[in-house]
Amino acid sequence: MARRRSWWTAAATATAVLLSCLAVPSSASGAEPEVVRRTTVAERMVDLEIRSPALGTTAPVRILLPEKWDEQPSRTWPVLYLLHGCCTPVDYRSWTEWTDVEQFTADKDVLVVMPSDGPAGMYSQWWNQGRTPLPDWESFHLDEVREVLERDYRAGQRRAVAGLSIGGYGAMAYAFRRRGMFDAAASYSGAVDILQGSTPTGIQSILISQNLGPFDLWGQEHANRLMWMAHNPADNAEDLRGVELYVSCGNGEPGPLDPPGQEYEAHEKSSLDSSRSFTDRLRQHGVPVTTNYYGNGTHAWEYWERELHASWPLLARGMGLVP
Repeated sequence: MARRRSWWTAAATATAVLLSCLAVPSSASGAEPEVVRRTTVAERMVDLEIRSPALGTTAPVRILLPEKWDEQPSRTWPVLYLLHGCCTPVDYRSWTEWTDVEQFTADKDVLVVMPSDGPAGMYSQWWNQGRTPLPDWESFHLDEVREVLERDYRAGQRRAVAGLSIGGYGAMAYAFRRRGMFDAAASYSGAVDILQGSTPTGIQSILISQNLGPFDLWGQEHANRLMWMAHNPADNAEDLRGVELYVSCGNGEPGPLDPPGQEYEAHEKSSLDSSRSFTDRLRQHGVPVTTNYYGNGTHAWEYWERELHASWPLLARGMGLVP
């Protein structure tokens, strides 16, 4: 499979939604997540299938163990969450399939976790227009997956989170919604101000492309504006104080990592506008942020791989590691 795949290509080729990943959650009170299958994919790479009360179904997670995990059985490890974007075929395996993250982290003392967010879970608990129960991706990722990692893989209490596109939104949303859980967060081409410009329409278009109700996530942005604001990193900039922050994006024009003939991508420019709005809001609140608005570049894995490398010193610092 080719490593390059833009958001627009992925969305255009998506013809069906992974309904099993968006099933309603279990009503069982106090139920715990259960690992129903473990698959060793490579020397350090393990895929887990977790039965999730928050989702009411099973969902996959890929992890990369630290190279010294077997050698140091009493040690706990800092955790790096890497979040994927939408849409089918992009999923929890994409970071390892389309970037060098496996090789890049081989000499780094970190446990890397790449959880599924379905085709477009938006790293959120869904409002579902007031109906219950709700698919709750946030609880799956930050409660259930965390429980499995701490119970079975000696995950420690130092954490960082990074993501691309919708995953970039997820990184910043999780950092403020679970204040104190993450020490560093990075967004690559993320929609980190979800109320900026045409971003609400873009989010609804994503949901429609995946056969999901456009207002099932947080409702209509005007009628349910408080709910949108409660999930918007830009409206909660103050709650990111103390987190090491990194935000990067291109401008949509073909850049040095694009193939010949690549066309301008309006979606990346929209991400840039959203990112700038978010970082402006951070600075208004006096919250430090490192930015890399690198000019020409499209919505593609080659740039996100480069940005993972560029942001690693900041992420490592947040996790208490020496870069």
